[in-house]
Amino acid sequence: MNLREHEYVVKIAEEGNLTKAAEKLFITPSALTQMINHLEQEIGAPLFSRSRNGWIPTEAGIIYLDMARNILQIQRESYKRLQDVVTNRKGTLSIGFPPERGSAMFTSTYPVFHRKYPGITINIFEISVRQQQMMISRGELDIGFLTLPEKLMTDDKYIWINSEELLLAVPAGHPLCKEARVSSAAPSQGLPFPEMSLYPLRYEPFALMYKGSTVRHLAENIFRKEQFHPTILFETSRANTILDMVAARLCCGLVPSFYANSSLENVEFFSLPGHPSQNIMASYKKGSYLNQAARYFLELAIDYWK
Repeated sequence: MNLREHEYVVKIAEEGNLTKAAEKLFITPSALTQMINHLEQEIGAPLFSRSRNGWIPTEAGIIYLDMARNILQIQRESYKRLQDVVTNRKGTLSIGFPPERGSAMFTSTYPVFHRKYPGITINIFEISVRQQQMMISRGELDIGFLTLPEKLMTDDKYIWINSEELLLAVPAGHPLCKEARVSSAAPSQGLPFPEMSLYPLRYEPFALMYKGSTVRHLAENIFRKEQFHPTILFETSRANTILDMVAARLCCGLVPSFYANSSLENVEFFSLPGHPSQNIMASYKKGSYLNQAARYFLELAIDYWK
């Protein structure tokens, strides 16, 4: 058994399909099949049960995968520590962030990072919070940047960066906009938006983030407290798409305050009672070592979000 075999078996388990795993590993399916067959002969037991539903790890496969993932994690940790010892500052850094907003953070911080660490290659994963959490737990991401409530945090390490309010977006000039009032919290918190309850909009259609997203989780809690089920016009993975539909006067929406731009035409933003918010967090695997390059990128990202 060797590190390459460990990587191949782990990839098959992740994909659940040998052909897809071979594509990700840049080898032919036949070569991957030969390697697995040879490994199973060496072990004396099948690692996967093959079926039309995919490749499912056997009992022996589960034991092997646990060992393989631990060994690969030790390898990654060793390389990160070695990068701090050598002087050439070369290596890789895997960073995860949510779609849309993450790219703005990266384009702002990367030029500064690259000037100090020109030999570091950054692998970017623009994926959902839950996908990031899975990759972090497997040691596949050095750092993830997430927006989520505390109840959705895993056992890995989290660093609080900031809080972000969820805002109501309404077509400009909507008759119910006059229901808004100045928030009593505004003077102390510096909040620029008047406050409006969702309940008067209970007969309006809404555009929301997709089910399973952390923003949708927060939105559903808000509607539950308001004691009504919204009419959902559509669901999306992009907050900017929600704002486009609100600007077209098709619906109302709920979006993080990051997307509230006073220059947006035909959209008015309002705070909600209680000012529900989510946390902007950085996360990495519990017990994992952050080398100097990773810590520097983390510092830059924290400065950006704050």
